[in-house]
Amino acid sequence: MHLLSATAGLVLVNGVSYGLLLFMLSSGLTLIFSMLGVLNFAHASFYMLGAYFAYALSARIGFWAALIAAPLLVGAVGALFERSVLRRLRARGVLAELLATFGLAYVVVELVQLAWGRGPVDYAVPAVLDGTLIGIAGVAVPAYRLFLMLLACAIALLVWGTLRATRAGLVLQAALSQPAMTQALGYDVPALYTGVFACGAALAALAGAAGGNVLVTEPGMAATVGSVVFVVVVVGGLGSLGGAFVASLLIGLLQTWAVTSDASLVAWWPSAQAGALAPLAPLARLSVAQLAPAVPYLLMVAVLLWRPRGLAGVREG
Repeated sequence: MHLLSATAGLVLVNGVSYGLLLFMLSSGLTLIFSMLGVLNFAHASFYMLGAYFAYALSARIGFWAALIAAPLLVGAVGALFERSVLRRLRARGVLAELLATFGLAYVVVELVQLAWGRGPVDYAVPAVLDGTLIGIAGVAVPAYRLFLMLLACAIALLVWGTLRATRAGLVLQAALSQPAMTQALGYDVPALYTGVFACGAALAALAGAAGGNVLVTEPGMAATVGSVVFVVVVVGGLGSLGGAFVASLLIGLLQTWAVTSDASLVAWWPSAQAGALAPLAPLARLSVAQLAPAVPYLLMVAVLLWRPRGLAGVREG
């Protein structure tokens, strides 16, 4: 019983930490879509840039300074891209903006490979957090994972508080629903768009800077996590930060459980040895762990069948 509870506790810790990391990444994408109405295909590339910038800077200025500097640099890159490219394409419609972000994603991958090579880099956890803490039920929780969870919760509270309880947040919400009226009241709506895009890019970079040493920092990291982040946004509901938070935790827990599960599909497979399902019998031998990469997408299909706008959708796609 103790071993079972310890295993469940480890799955819970790893699932929550992974889910909160997904939220840090998806919150920026949710903000960008809420304000600009475009799904930014380069968002995961900003995540990758954050990890690589933090890796390069930490060797010179230390991890903690790099954790702040990397998101600021990537945020500046995002602001420059929005101001010089997306703003010019806005009159041509959403498709032109989407294609521009798609092209940027490929450019960033090529630049990263030219600068740091095609293999992974040695981005290590800071020495002060390179240890374990004894948690509930005797589960040894890595100190850095606990730091990741606290950071993600702090970011969630900061973003929610900014949007709900500050003048800047009220202006942003007004610009979302009534951009022409907001502009008429004297606010620079295009500058607000640039600021939101920069903040979204910085949040993605922060997720990369904080999570790149727990996961693997390599040129394929954007492609690995990018599709999952879009699943989080869709499952949570386009434009909903609260929905993205719930979806991130749900996907993190389900995928972590699936990876560690030794169950197979045999118990749920209906008489695969006979009838019309006979050709599909080999699928019954698959384990839940083998299907773990597909868990987010299966969840997305299930949620969309039940609720097409996602768990808490506030904006049509």
